[in-house]
Amino acid sequence: MPYKPVPFRSRPMLLAHIRHTMGFYHPRCIDPSGGFYHFFLDDGTVYDRSTRHLVSSTRFIFNYAMAYRHFGEPEYLQALRHGLAFLRDVQRDPQTGGYAWQLAWQDGRKRIIDGDNHCYGLAFVLLAYAHASMAGVTEVRSHIEEIFALMERRLWQPQHGLYADQASADWSVLDPYRGQNANMHACEALLAAYSATGELRYLHRAETVARNITMRQAALADGFIWEHYREDWSVDWDYNRHDKSNIFRPWGYQPGHFTEWAKLLLLLEREAPQLAGPGDWLLPRARQLFQAALERAWDTQHGGIVYGFGPDDEICDGDKYFWVQAESLATAAVLGARTGDTAYWDWYDRIWDYSWRHMVDHEHGAWYRVLSRDNVKQSTEKSPAGKTDYHTMGACYEVLGALEAAP
Repeated sequence: MPYKPVPFRSRPMLLAHIRHTMGFYHPRCIDPSGGFYHFFLDDGTVYDRSTRHLVSSTRFIFNYAMAYRHFGEPEYLQALRHGLAFLRDVQRDPQTGGYAWQLAWQDGRKRIIDGDNHCYGLAFVLLAYAHASMAGVTEVRSHIEEIFALMERRLWQPQHGLYADQASADWSVLDPYRGQNANMHACEALLAAYSATGELRYLHRAETVARNITMRQAALADGFIWEHYREDWSVDWDYNRHDKSNIFRPWGYQPGHFTEWAKLLLLLEREAPQLAGPGDWLLPRARQLFQAALERAWDTQHGGIVYGFGPDDEICDGDKYFWVQAESLATAAVLGARTGDTAYWDWYDRIWDYSWRHMVDHEHGAWYRVLSRDNVKQSTEKSPAGKTDYHTMGACYEVLGALEAAP
């Protein structure tokens, strides 16, 4: 059967794809006893009904908030409130103000699996509250301030201008590991907090984090964004070198994080008049990061963007991850809209075409999580903890905005 071209720059196509993806999760992801189920096979079967991860809980809130804002269906708002109640009443520790990284939930009872406070997770708590507020759940407005103040007090390190990564459940021990990934998502969440509140302190903090990671820290690693650092923010070239499976702290340069940072820099640039300093560096740096990622990580033989490459430009992980493709096509669209350069729109079409052919499950919905370098599906687990297709639907929403802004 011949391949039918898809109008990837079409608003109806993007909205239909979001609905199709949401249809994979909704309503089967809703646990009537509280929160959401987090683990799904390709056909939507829930294969773990009790484990709850902070990243999935907060990303589902983002998904429902955005869906309600765009489609206005009351059931999305109901699910959003359902998720917020679990986040607030179960995953948050009222004594410490922190949020458990992972817990078990069964018969209305919780058991903490990992109670540590991770900046990565707290950033998504901030993101969730911000998007819930923008979806009209006004009572969470005070929670935005609360989680920001907690991160300020417990994780912000003014001498470095960045956030520490991880603290014990009672905040008594601060892990010496430092990482860019948590700071990247903190930047994303701070931008959302600014959009939700209009308070400049969130925007200025986002700018500080962005500049320090994409400029200062990158200067220590050949101008690229390395993932891992020591306590003094010196580069740790060996952290997780042999741990390919670590989804939050992978070794190597991550081209998907290059393009994700490029997108965040462009979102910052939109607010240039409100920034604390001149924003003339943002667009050039975004273009550099996008170019560096695609030059080194686009697979000219099999298509798609590989997962990681090392300091000498060799591919260290040739697998194709869903989020890398999604973030990169979104960034291509935002760059295309911002610059008017058709080369970015060509990349957008190319990455989407690859993803449509190989990553999207057109039968059941949502995207496959990971493929081999030659595009063979690696597992029947479509959505384990952390996925929720927040990246894929978020990319579509970002593209919708780019299409409206395009000249």
